[in-house]
Amino acid sequence: MNRHYRPLLITIGLLGLFLASAVLVGQNGWGTPAENEQAIGEVSRWCERVNGGFLREPMNTLGNLGFVVIGLVMFWVLARDTVNGRPTPNRMIGHTPVSLLYAGAAVFLGPGSMVMHGTHTFFGAWIDNISMVAYISIPWLLNISVMARWRDRKLFITYTVIVAAYAIGYWFISPDLGIGFELFRVSIPLWIISEALYRWWSPTMRWASGFLGFVVAAAFGITPVTMIQNFGEYWWVFLFWLPGLLAGNAPPGQRSYTPWFWAGVASFLIAYAIWQTGTADHPWCRPDSLIQAHAIWHMLSAVATWCFFVFLRTELPLPSPHDAVREVQT
Repeated sequence: MNRHYRPLLITIGLLGLFLASAVLVGQNGWGTPAENEQAIGEVSRWCERVNGGFLREPMNTLGNLGFVVIGLVMFWVLARDTVNGRPTPNRMIGHTPVSLLYAGAAVFLGPGSMVMHGTHTFFGAWIDNISMVAYISIPWLLNISVMARWRDRKLFITYTVIVAAYAIGYWFISPDLGIGFELFRVSIPLWIISEALYRWWSPTMRWASGFLGFVVAAAFGITPVTMIQNFGEYWWVFLFWLPGLLAGNAPPGQRSYTPWFWAGVASFLIAYAIWQTGTADHPWCRPDSLIQAHAIWHMLSAVATWCFFVFLRTELPLPSPHDAVREVQT
């Protein structure tokens, strides 16, 4: 029985090691703050007043516990799958490389953001952005891998190269890699585009799907006109056609989008709207309040990761032509 819960227990152990390391490093302060962070006593970029104690932004830091809790629940669900021995081709059910990667990335979002809000160091900002990229890259790469008929090995190599290249570029160059490219923001339309392809794959949809990227960008306040007028800043729009270029085959399964996919989208959009109010220059900012908008953004985003987890688990294989013939014969 214990082997079924081994990934869960390992993750709990790693979280314990993270906590012990944080206490050890932070007991004498966190060292030099990043250049874009405010001094102790001032209002931080994310509204909460900078604290001189163990955590620089206590509430915004603790709001990330939602990712940890939900990620651990994912590991528990996957362990229960293995105990029950559910035979299924769905790679999000049971202990599969993809399911464990997704749950691990969901957990990682918590400590990653905690280090940023808790320490105000450059390292904290770096690991926070890596955790976001490590999570958001999974859904669209998974969709592309299925439609491109990649094996798990190719999927994981591609994923590792993308995350590692981003981490190195951020550390040694800048958050936009020196070329005006923010991988997290680009990954959101890539996910929606690849999901639309997964649902409505066709040769026509392969080339038309890229236009959905402009719709997604518009939902976040970036219109096509803005992109055209500032093409030097938005040069990466050609990546909107990357999923269609690689998705050479129709997916072998279908997913149920209601309610979990739409619940995840709604949770994230509500979280994003709240995120916009949780800045130092917003009139709703209350830096000394125990209720911080940015902490709520974290918690609702954690809910979104759970909704998408359940959504991906709804996939069932499409009936084969042989099954259809057999059904007609009977």
